[in-house]
Amino acid sequence: MPRPDDAALPPDANTDADRPAPDIALVNARVITPDVLDAPYALDAARPPASAILTRRGKIAWIGDALSPAAAGPERADRFQRIDCRGGCIVPGFIDAHCHILAYAASLIGADCRPTAAPSIAAVVDAIRRRARQVPPGEWIRAYGYSDFHLREKRHPTRWDLDRAAPNNPVRLNHRSGHACVLNSLALQRLGISGATEEPDGATISRRPHDGAIDGLLLDMDDHIDARMPRMPDAELRAGVKLANDRILAAGVTAIHDATPSNSLERWSLMRRLREDGALSPSIVMMPGAKRLHEFADAGMRRGHGDAALTLGHAKAMLTRSGGRLSPSPDELTAMVGAARRLGFPTAIHAVESEAVIAAAGAIAANRAPNMRHRIEHASECPPDALRAATECGAVVVTQPGFIRDSGDRYIAEFGAAARWLYRIGALTAAGAVVAAGSDAPAGEPNPLADMRAAVSRRTLSGAALCPSEAVSPAQALRMHTAAAAYAGGQERVRGSIAVGMRADLALLDSDPLAALAAIRDGAYGANSADYADAPMPSVAMTIIGGRVAWRKHDA
Repeated sequence: MPRPDDAALPPDANTDADRPAPDIALVNARVITPDVLDAPYALDAARPPASAILTRRGKIAWIGDALSPAAAGPERADRFQRIDCRGGCIVPGFIDAHCHILAYAASLIGADCRPTAAPSIAAVVDAIRRRARQVPPGEWIRAYGYSDFHLREKRHPTRWDLDRAAPNNPVRLNHRSGHACVLNSLALQRLGISGATEEPDGATISRRPHDGAIDGLLLDMDDHIDARMPRMPDAELRAGVKLANDRILAAGVTAIHDATPSNSLERWSLMRRLREDGALSPSIVMMPGAKRLHEFADAGMRRGHGDAALTLGHAKAMLTRSGGRLSPSPDELTAMVGAARRLGFPTAIHAVESEAVIAAAGAIAANRAPNMRHRIEHASECPPDALRAATECGAVVVTQPGFIRDSGDRYIAEFGAAARWLYRIGALTAAGAVVAAGSDAPAGEPNPLADMRAAVSRRTLSGAALCPSEAVSPAQALRMHTAAAAYAGGQERVRGSIAVGMRADLALLDSDPLAALAAIRDGAYGANSADYADAPMPSVAMTIIGGRVAWRKHDA
């Protein structure tokens, strides 16, 4: 997978040395090592997978068919914590290569306005009204997850809708995409947003057509709003982080790449505290915002700064199309990527529309350099010219298979025949691009196994097929969430595969994911069945991070 001129970051020297991990012997398992993943998959393969793993000091020390005294070392054999995997399958710990961990945490404690909880604007209003009864007048109400496509009215709520719900509280209602929100009148007043407010670059302030009054809908204005809103109280934040941590661990995720474009030096310190306090268990690669790089440079920090628990990653740049033009312009984006490169940071560029993908690829091609493993995030619309640009520039593409399932029906309704160009994972892979996967939480739920199913089946929630020719193999679906995701973060020498010397980040599943995905690929659920969206997949029995059991299912 790595290109010859594209060296990875060296393994971190500090791997929680102050807290030695116990030595673990995992036995009676089916171990998915790279040779198993690369071979033509068959349950009755002539060379069955290994059945045991030994870890020492947080790293994989031995892999074999049966644990023996020779493997453990006679003088140490009784010191290993022996874990019977009961015939389960051990895979590399899953890596969520694109998420927004603090936004996800906040969404879990806010008013729930997701389509399943609030299918109409009246239901959204009711959810916010219920929250208003629980908080004092004047206190901010945060609500999350609405989708205009799934609302019965097929429109965004307005400031006036939210005023009915909570006239005495400022309200912020986030769209499930993370790129839009609705504020009520009091929130607009508190933040100083009025009809005279100039739109920030790349942002849109929506207005009512007949009189030009702002209607509360704001597109791509999160940075502007976040800088002016009061911080979430620490107790609320930590409650949300605990919920997020529990869900992530239960999904077998051992590392995340936080791709929040407003990530700052202050956010780095917060992440560090959450890790040190044990509130966040997965390892974190935090992308600094491209517009905040000077903060890190002034502090003497470069990409790779940190340790195995928290590492500084790519610079995150936003490229959006607002008002019919790209922001920043292609020339400005190229200059931004160049400035980051000179500070020692490769860039991860948010690019959804085909014009944005082409511009991102151009900026990356103009800034190629050794050890600059640039990324394109999403690459959602990829007609032939965009696909060619994305692959020829040498970028890693980090995409979201879960959107095929969760939003595929909307894509088909809105794009029609052009939906065949959306989330072209198979074509990108066939063209030689390294493709990794992320949830984009809170826009999606961190659930790698469900996302693998979507990558293989290409089925929406209704069972419709979204460009089935773009399906990938079971092995590739697993790689996108493990080895390829590690590569996207420059950490393939540290994590992402099961091999001696690698960090012991592992997920124990109750059955074989490759077999389950092969059944889906081979049509076990019928030609047009909605059952594809819920086809059986293994469940996570245990999550191990750095040689420590971080989460265990009650009956495991």
